[in-house]
Amino acid sequence: MPRILIVTGEASGDVHGANLAKALKALDPDLSLLGVGGSRMQAAGVELVQGIRQLDVMGLIGPSSVRALIHRVLRVRRILQEEPLDLVVLIDNPGLNFHFARIAKKAGRRVVYYIAPQLWAWRPRRMKWVQRRVDHVLVILPFEEELYRRAGVSCTFVGHPLLDEVAPSYDRAELRKRFGFDAAGPVIGLLPGSREGEVRALLPTMLQAVAKLAGAYPGLQSVVAQAPSIRDGLIEELSPAADMNVRVVRDQANEVMVVADLLLVASGTATLQAAMIGTPLVITYRTSWLTYWIARWLIRVRWIGLVNIVAGRGIVPELIQQEATPGRLSEEATRLLSDEGSYNEMRAALRAVRASLGAPGASQRAAAVILKECQA
Repeated sequence: MPRILIVTGEASGDVHGANLAKALKALDPDLSLLGVGGSRMQAAGVELVQGIRQLDVMGLIGPSSVRALIHRVLRVRRILQEEPLDLVVLIDNPGLNFHFARIAKKAGRRVVYYIAPQLWAWRPRRMKWVQRRVDHVLVILPFEEELYRRAGVSCTFVGHPLLDEVAPSYDRAELRKRFGFDAAGPVIGLLPGSREGEVRALLPTMLQAVAKLAGAYPGLQSVVAQAPSIRDGLIEELSPAADMNVRVVRDQANEVMVVADLLLVASGTATLQAAMIGTPLVITYRTSWLTYWIARWLIRVRWIGLVNIVAGRGIVPELIQQEATPGRLSEEATRLLSDEGSYNEMRAALRAVRASLGAPGASQRAAAVILKECQA
């Protein structure tokens, strides 16, 4: 009976790990799955390593948190070195999973990396490092397969797992009614990010842009998509006291994208999510100037938004750093809302991006490759 260890990091990894576990169990019910993850992986039939709640290095505060992380890392190292394992599957989280890949290979384990790190964007030379420490890479963006293979890495494009989270169709009228929106009035959807720092940096600017738009579009309505990782009350804390028609919806990003006529989105995976739904958007991001200049020095791609990177051209406006102002956001939003030709042109480009991401079923295709690797 094959025994596989699945190692994830932040909350999104737990979701992908759970979907992968379900697909693996469907192909081989006798499979033994051990994992570092969360409640979703446990519900999917993964035996969680006790005492390890998370391995995400983002947001660590204080010596006690650092000590806890070190303890968890050492525990995973011992498992990689001592447990009987047929395969190790690492999901995303390159900050720690690169370390675990090295430990696993040194211990003689076979290693599969699912949702490979975007080395092509910031450290392309590390693909050679992956070649030495990973037996097979499973990528979710269409152009990644060729880049990894060119570097000598065994690689398979399995499609984007977000496609499995998007319904084939939505009843927009019903969703607008459920959210309490007028059927005819324009709706702006705000997706300020999944980390508190992002929300604090971007949401006030987005709301000020909406206030500017309200003067030109009477009856304008807006909705904030609150990520499940954001604590309750933060959105309201950052919202102005002025009377604005703003609703907050928790953990329903897809539905917010459906009801909206236009989206203001923090750069990240949500930009691809918007492409899958098909709602036109404006990308924005702001961070500290030090972080920004370090990122600009490291990043080797022209665009910051994944939707533009996948498209291979700038189909969506990107307002970054000094460009991320209420005036510029409202300007780009007005252009799209008032110019039907530009609006429809972006919708067509978003459909092309969705088509390039493959078909639903990424977890099932990944599971098939992983089981094959178990037999290698």
